[in-house]
Amino acid sequence: MHVLVTADTLGGVWTYAKELVTGLVKRGVQVTLVSFGEIPAPAQMLWLDGLRNVDFRPTAFRLEWMQDCEQDLEASAEHLKSIVRETRPDLLHLNQYFYGALDVDVPRLVVAHSDVVSWWVAVHGAEPPPTNWSQWYRKVVSRGLGQANAVAAPTRWMLDAVSEHYGKPAQGAVIYNGRTPALFSPHVTKDNYVVTVGRLWDSGKQVTLLAQQPDVPQVAYIVGSEQHPEASLRSNTIYGKTGRSRVHFKGLQTEAQLRQLYARASIYVATSRYEPFGLAPLEAAFSRCAIVCNDIPSLREVWGDSALYFAPNSGHALSRTLERLGADRELRLTYGSLTYQRALQRYTADRMVDAYLELYRTMLGSGAIAA
Repeated sequence: MHVLVTADTLGGVWTYAKELVTGLVKRGVQVTLVSFGEIPAPAQMLWLDGLRNVDFRPTAFRLEWMQDCEQDLEASAEHLKSIVRETRPDLLHLNQYFYGALDVDVPRLVVAHSDVVSWWVAVHGAEPPPTNWSQWYRKVVSRGLGQANAVAAPTRWMLDAVSEHYGKPAQGAVIYNGRTPALFSPHVTKDNYVVTVGRLWDSGKQVTLLAQQPDVPQVAYIVGSEQHPEASLRSNTIYGKTGRSRVHFKGLQTEAQLRQLYARASIYVATSRYEPFGLAPLEAAFSRCAIVCNDIPSLREVWGDSALYFAPNSGHALSRTLERLGADRELRLTYGSLTYQRALQRYTADRMVDAYLELYRTMLGSGAIAA
């Protein structure tokens, strides 16, 4: 089997693609990997070293959620079609909506990782205003989803969201994301500190919820990009310059640095108000951190009874939950073990790759090509 996989290099989809492609190749699948967004840095490509049967084609075409991307999308579609003609894959695994409508005679799977409309609804409580760009974006996403042979999402919540906003796909599947447990350290002695990961400028990640609390009972570390941060994220509370705050901003970290933080942290806080799945909480779970979640449906779906939840978007409720955990070592250890076991049972990379292979076979067996 030969699968062409698209990815972008600007967020969690690159990590997802790394796990997917590595797993496919280990199972004997030939992969052509095409990336968009930015040419990946050398450190981002280390995992490809020595990986056989992968033909990597990096590009810097803009992504569909970016402003003024229309010309790039049309050019990237033509480029992608030329790669399809050259490499003749059996199936396209597309991690962007636009290419679901690609004019090629090859089965197309689109994976709905996130989208602008569901993000906006989660953050603002209403759908985005009908600007020229938002109307164009809806049209592009609806066409890509509607013309794909199948659509997958990392949670039932996300599949329902794209169905609501863009129309129900012809064939839908929920395939939970996965990570490789061996990459993380679940048996290191824990310190009583908190870690959270999220883009500081992304209101959906809502890391300000932790940063703005004056009474966080433990030392807490915030990891993430600070591009275009909100004003509150430049305050002394974030950076701890006053000496009074226990919340410390660590900026971007390498994978090795982040694994170290997870390994020693006893608690991971998922502050997001928008989280179609959440790879960072999963990585923390494989490090045996207790998970504390903002009480939103997608995080409930992923973590069930293995996590603790605080009232939606309430910083006060978050502080009280952290206070409870901080005072009870056995409770921290119990919830750390619960999330670890749930992750092992449900969210390994092996399970994810096997589920995709089953879907691929179903799509190829049907022989149906969307019009």
